Amino acid sequence: MQFKRSLLSLALAASVAMPISGAIITEAGAATPPNMLIIAGRIDDLISLDPQEMFEFSGTDMANNIYDKLVMLDPSDLSKGYGPGLAESWEISEDGKTFTFKMREGIKFHSGNPVTAKDAEFSIRRAVALKKTPSFILTQFGFTAENMNDTIKAVDANTFQITTDKKYAPSFVLNCFTAAIASIVDSELVKSNEVDGDWGNGWLKTNSAGSGAFKLQNWKPNESYSLTAVPGYWRGEVAMKRVIVRHVMESASQRLMLEKGDVDIARHLSPEDIASISTNEDLKVEDTLRGRLMYISFNQKDKALSHPKVAEALKYLVDYKGMTGSFLKGQYTIQQAFLPQTYMGELKDTPYSLNVEKAKALLDEAGYADGFDVEFIVRNATERLEIAQSLQNTFGQAGINAKISTGTGKQILGRYRARDFQIYVGAWGPDYPDPHTNADTFANNPDNRDEAKLTGKLAWRNAYPAKDLTVLTDLAVQESDREKRARMYVEAQKTFQKEAPFAVMFQKIEQNSMRANVSGFNPGGAITSVFYWPVKK
Repeated sequence: MQFKRSLLSLALAASVAMPISGAIITEAGAATPPNMLIIAGRIDDLISLDPQEMFEFSGTDMANNIYDKLVMLDPSDLSKGYGPGLAESWEISEDGKTFTFKMREGIKFHSGNPVTAKDAEFSIRRAVALKKTPSFILTQFGFTAENMNDTIKAVDANTFQITTDKKYAPSFVLNCFTAAIASIVDSELVKSNEVDGDWGNGWLKTNSAGSGAFKLQNWKPNESYSLTAVPGYWRGEVAMKRVIVRHVMESASQRLMLEKGDVDIARHLSPEDIASISTNEDLKVEDTLRGRLMYISFNQKDKALSHPKVAEALKYLVDYKGMTGSFLKGQYTIQQAFLPQTYMGELKDTPYSLNVEKAKALLDEAGYADGFDVEFIVRNATERLEIAQSLQNTFGQAGINAKISTGTGKQILGRYRARDFQIYVGAWGPDYPDPHTNADTFANNPDNRDEAKLTGKLAWRNAYPAKDLTVLTDLAVQESDREKRARMYVEAQKTFQKEAPFAVMFQKIEQNSMRANVSGFNPGGAITSVFYWPVKK
């Protein structure tokens, strides 16, 4: 199949035009090279290339391809979960606290330096010492700058060891080590670029030091980045010798570029643009369940909302099917549990549906037969506003008069984190590929006092004590038996569905549109970020 490139596409790509197999693509009418992948996406959230600092979607996408980790996922079958990466094997002590990793030999960084246990030691200590936003993924195991020399160490060149503060489920620890922050960096190269004890952070913000399938060639903030394949990658030869990701904000622009063959993949098409390309045989759309959940929550400091019957009634005043059948069509599916589908311990039960009469009966039992006034707070984002408007309509059918208050993400989150709201309409995405990430957020609240300020926990933000669920989630994160642990999360979610002041509504479906000849593109499911190295054309 031949793809014609327009003069417009060449002008747009000029900022990233670079040699491909000894030639520069500059001629009008040339097809996109079979060994180059060009992607249109939104990458304006990318603020640093340091894997121990990255916590944005675009950043973790990049880290996934530039860096390797001790424990890694197989993009061909994410359902298998974690497996050996730079560590070919590991052992766990009898007390469940010490993990000893045997390093895979013969792997080299892009610089040519060998990958050793010393690099693992430096990288994980670096993540703890820098104290950047994602550091909690590792520091939750008790690692601190003060104790890391004893708890994170290279035993010898091929043996790396960590010791946690207490026993945790091995699957929890190992899942966390698949996150971007656990990327292994070239310690020799990074140390040579250290300035004033910054662990090389200033340099790594705009450079790379990995052993992954690709190395960074160019990054222009808010415009593009390009990656070059590394010959002889240990996980298999890479077909796409170059990957260029371009920042294209508008869906219509992404669609036009895809239709013309200027890009191979468009990652952010609207439902309308998805529909418009559905009859084009040169294109295809692949759906992937992501981890993001849309939910509403009810502040338990409010008298009406704290009544169990009121909370139950509100869950029957959501038009789940109506929304997924109209303005959310194709991009969200109904999900009513706090774990996304495909996670360990997933629960697919959907006990709630729009039932105004049942909601009215529950409100009557609670002493609110005439309804009440309430305020929704919601960020200025199209899909969230549309959800809020749908809820305003269905709540009104039961006599609940809802006012919608909008603001920037910062404004709305400020009120939410301060417990200064009645009903919040928003989204939540997991921070790492383990069920504890959401269980700890939605169903764990060890201190419900205002002064506790546990703003990272949604249970606390909603003043939901979650006493029994806090005990259960604390036990689940320590359970060594994977199957038993999964059952504990199912139990927790069933309890949560019945009693919690949350109505989880939808799970994100990511629709990636691409040329028909593209294969092997995996955005990582609900648990991780995109993989470029298995892609072929």
